[in-house]
Amino acid sequence: MSDDRTAALRADLSVLQDLGDRIVKSATAGGATVAECVLRTGSELSVTVRLGETELVEDAGFRGAGLRVMKGNRVASTSTSDLTEGGIARFVEDALEILELSQEDPFAGPVDPKLLCDPKSLPDLELYDPRGGDLTAAQAIAEAARGEAAARAFDPRITNSDGATMGRNAGGSVIVLSSGFTATTIGSYQSLSVVPLAEDEGGKKRRGYFWTAKRFMADLEDAAKVGEEAARRTLRKLGARTIPTGKYPVIFDPDAARSMVGTFAGTAMGGSIWRKSSWLCDREKTRVASDLVTLVDDPFLLRGPGSRAFDGEGVASRKNVVVENGVLEMYLCDSYAARKLNRETTASAARGGGGGVGASTSNFFLKAGADSPEAILKGTKRGLYVTEMMGFGFNAITGDFSRGAAGFWIENGELAYPVSEVTISLNFNDLWQRVDAVGSDLRFDSSTASPTFRVSEMTIAGGTGADE
Repeated sequence: MSDDRTAALRADLSVLQDLGDRIVKSATAGGATVAECVLRTGSELSVTVRLGETELVEDAGFRGAGLRVMKGNRVASTSTSDLTEGGIARFVEDALEILELSQEDPFAGPVDPKLLCDPKSLPDLELYDPRGGDLTAAQAIAEAARGEAAARAFDPRITNSDGATMGRNAGGSVIVLSSGFTATTIGSYQSLSVVPLAEDEGGKKRRGYFWTAKRFMADLEDAAKVGEEAARRTLRKLGARTIPTGKYPVIFDPDAARSMVGTFAGTAMGGSIWRKSSWLCDREKTRVASDLVTLVDDPFLLRGPGSRAFDGEGVASRKNVVVENGVLEMYLCDSYAARKLNRETTASAARGGGGGVGASTSNFFLKAGADSPEAILKGTKRGLYVTEMMGFGFNAITGDFSRGAAGFWIENGELAYPVSEVTISLNFNDLWQRVDAVGSDLRFDSSTASPTFRVSEMTIAGGTGADE
């Protein structure tokens, strides 16, 4: 069955490639000097099981097209899911009509054709698992139920559940440019999450979770183990309290650290720089973090969640080291941001379903260090171990950072008790320069990833009680 699905997907992509050729030719015949079309096809499945009962099943296929057209320095983009002859005709007409109404932008234009890659020599990054498309709703329900059941059976203090969700996405895309570049990609992604609840003092509910996500089904963690770990993470929140306000070391576990790394990535985009909306403006080749911090955008990781052989403009992918040993080496740019900043693209373009293009990351991560997470914890006499953050208190222009947090208080190198209702804050410039330990526990369940890391000192504001 896997081979049949793969063959059907490739056949559909071949049909879409022919359609993309027609769309591009129709747009250029209608007056566009540049036409770029992206077409996508595939299927998505998501199921949720709660308290052993199936709550949600969503299983749908999708097909659609996005078109970006240019005429001189004018640009317009549009999208459609109507791939009938009439729908395509209206689709192209709409794009050309919007183009005539668009204002000129001196920096608009396609990527330099000399930078386009050879689609016949693209590396195989193992992005598609034929088994992923074979996952049926019944099988997904069974796996989600197994994960939730393992969580509920783990300890009698697990009294409720927000459910377990399993999903998969399998499909492909075609990009056709009027410059002559045409390429196809296929990919898959599967995930499972379990969210148990436990009853705390005063009737408060404590919610924990654990998840696994990979491009290949065989790489997913076992559903029962996911449920058991979710239960452990829920139970360790029982008895949460607040802590006195003060300045202490803060350790971010991989999930919380991933959020921090993702926030940094957003401020390193060329678009943020030319708009002057980033604390990293005019900071290239200067120190923005400690020697332990190296931030990498690597599109070549085998089976990586964000891996890609070429970017959204057809430029061959490249590994970009954004921060090396604490020094900001570059900004991530598509061709538009590169022109605005008087430099070359870093092959960081991503093309949305509507045909629009903007800079984005591939697999963006903090490079793993030599210390185990256990050693980092043991080396922290007193401080906060953060496992969750809430809200979004970050000013990208100034770098001021303040977010609600939960986790555990550290005493003498050990987790002493759970903590909730606190706020952690520090300017990003100081935060990253105070990173004094980086863990070895880097894993790629999402396209933004980080190992455990420690900030030597942050301001922690305590609250008056535990959260619900």
